[in-house]
Amino acid sequence: MLFAQPLRYAVRTDVGLRRQNNEDASAVRLAGTQEAFEDHGHLLLVADGMGGHAVGELASGIASEVVPQDYLRDTTGGDPADRLAAAVVRANAAIYAKGESTPDFARMGTTCTALALTPQGAAIAHVGDSRCYRIRGQRCDQLTFDHSLQWELIRQGMDPETVMLNEPRNVITRSLGPSPDVAVDIEGPFAVLPGDVYVLCSDGLTGHVHDHEIGAIAGGLPPEEAAKMLVNLANLRGGSDNTTVVVAKVGEVPEGLSHKTPGDPTRPINPWLLAAAWALAAVLVTGFALLLFGHYLEGTLVTAAGGALLAAAGFRIWQRWYRGPKERPLHTSGSETAMWRAYRSAPAVVDRAIVAEAGQLAAQLQRTAIEEGWGIDPKRVEKHRSRAATAAASADLRGSFLHLCRMIDVQMKGLIQTRRPSSDRPAAARAKPKATPPPSPPSPPPDLAQSPAAKPE
Repeated sequence: MLFAQPLRYAVRTDVGLRRQNNEDASAVRLAGTQEAFEDHGHLLLVADGMGGHAVGELASGIASEVVPQDYLRDTTGGDPADRLAAAVVRANAAIYAKGESTPDFARMGTTCTALALTPQGAAIAHVGDSRCYRIRGQRCDQLTFDHSLQWELIRQGMDPETVMLNEPRNVITRSLGPSPDVAVDIEGPFAVLPGDVYVLCSDGLTGHVHDHEIGAIAGGLPPEEAAKMLVNLANLRGGSDNTTVVVAKVGEVPEGLSHKTPGDPTRPINPWLLAAAWALAAVLVTGFALLLFGHYLEGTLVTAAGGALLAAAGFRIWQRWYRGPKERPLHTSGSETAMWRAYRSAPAVVDRAIVAEAGQLAAQLQRTAIEEGWGIDPKRVEKHRSRAATAAASADLRGSFLHLCRMIDVQMKGLIQTRRPSSDRPAAARAKPKATPPPSPPSPPPDLAQSPAAKPE
């Protein structure tokens, strides 16, 4: 990535429909100069606190302050990923020290997912079950491993369906703060290409919204619109937790700048390269056949030439497919990857199905708003409905989806005012530990609740 490439981003956080305080935190630090970019790049972070009695909010706040400060102050010039991980470790020490300072703060903790977009690529330091996704073209890749009980059991070989049915989703196995030491996963560096979209989010989003929906929304809408829609959708499906989303889109390389675009390791192998490998294999078989039938000179020459070329083609395929953009040592005991492959992948397409679902949500919200007398502007709602219909009539799926999302956003303001828990409850009742199932919220409007997304297999 180049400093001259614009990075358009949006941050959205919401307390949800069941909680009284927001224990999520986020940070975005864009490099202001070429020198700063070459040293640190752009930094984005999401943290999700836990612990109850508002100490989760304190823990995530410390992470969102210490990690950027330490990372940006580190001028050793080493690998950005290693320096980012070191900043996360120092944040853990700060949270642990704060937790030890008073009994009220004991065992407080937070997740932390930090992304640095640097000239060397995208590097991630990660602890917990907050996530980092990358949307590239029509594909959404999850680049981080959830440190949760479900994911750990599946990684150990248990049946994914059994784990999802029988084990709680919100029990995490690693976080910043509870212990003096923490293992930080390092992912990348991954090649950064023009048009890439990165999504960092807390589990308030992923507990309700599927990966393919995250990919379609973040990949098909501008960052600000995408962040709004992702949070709105999480709330429409129950809003059981705080939701924080950071969406960042990498711009094109400005004209006139010479820049060699790095290879995309997630792109399938060139079919012509595979065809050449098969052709060379056929040549090798022909050489063996000539030797078998007594044409020793011709057979030896053909076999030697075909074998050498096939070995070269095989080495190239191995480089492209297995090695990834850069090999790096494993920093923990098996929960990170040293290759480009994502932990999960899903399609990222604004298709007729997702547009139709958005249309149904918007229509149901509109009916409920009329029935309950929400305080919204009906003219704004009708304007976006009309524009969505016009775009749909001209087969502009993205345009229709954009206006439907704007229509939903207008109506969600009325829903939030109606369904948000009152703020006069005591603080002890408002803050709940991350692993404790929250109380049942007021029911959402009829037909608006969707089944929550299952954790990955």
